[in-house]
Amino acid sequence: MANSGISRLGLALPQPAAILELLKPITWFAPMWAFGCGVVSSGVAVDEHLGLLGLGIALSGPLVCGTSQAVNDWYDRHVDALNEPNRPIPSGRIPGTWGLVIGIVWSGLSLLVSALLGTAVLIACVFGLIAAWAYSAPPIRLKQNGWWGNSAVGLCYEGLPWFTGAAALLGHVPPMPVLLLAGLYSLGAHGIMTLNDFKSVEGDRQMGVGSLPVKLGVGPAARLACFVMAVPQLVVIGLLIAWERPFHAIGVALLLVAQGVLMRRLLNDPKGQAAFYNATGTTLYVVGMLVSAFAIRTL
Repeated sequence: MANSGISRLGLALPQPAAILELLKPITWFAPMWAFGCGVVSSGVAVDEHLGLLGLGIALSGPLVCGTSQAVNDWYDRHVDALNEPNRPIPSGRIPGTWGLVIGIVWSGLSLLVSALLGTAVLIACVFGLIAAWAYSAPPIRLKQNGWWGNSAVGLCYEGLPWFTGAAALLGHVPPMPVLLLAGLYSLGAHGIMTLNDFKSVEGDRQMGVGSLPVKLGVGPAARLACFVMAVPQLVVIGLLIAWERPFHAIGVALLLVAQGVLMRRLLNDPKGQAAFYNATGTTLYVVGMLVSAFAIRTL
């Protein structure tokens, strides 16, 4: 009984393994990959800045992305108690208000590390943290609207980490080609986020979450996701040609053609094939990001 009282007061310490589970390491890959693309696109020799590289990887993955996961789980704790009671907060492995405390502490650590990487990175980090909290926390709660929520996640998972990687190595705001590619791949990531919503259509509909599959229907949402993923890559191909990078343009084009083949399979059964596409087509998408990053490193 005493332990239960302590937990209600938020004084009991969370289990270390539960904290790691709360921060969801599996989600760190996407922003860390985008950060790596930013590093490559900067054209700066990595071996001269290993310390900055390590701080940037920590910032993009465990810190900012980890913050977003902790904040999301805290504000979803009542829903998770019904649907996923074994998650760290509803199960009690993260007791009391520790979920919120971790989100706040991780936000502070993110700001501290970003400040060490320069003003441009600090500003990007502030923007990313605002988006992370706005995505989950009321009254804004962007996740309730598939248009705004997916845009915020796409930007924070692709564009901001790419910007951060380049800015950290360059020491200033990256040049326009870097900004264009980061923005375009962020836009395309909106479609990837839409595909992630197919796994919870029924639950979202019951809970009043306005994901795009709920708003538009599964078929139209799948077609929109494919369109949103494909068009930015077509623009990237055009830019690479304009920048006289024909071989890189061909590489991105071939990756897009392969995605198109997989999209046909996806559109035949969006709910059944969304997970398959995320494991295959999305992989081709992020490979194209790296190809594009190499293309502009010498511009």
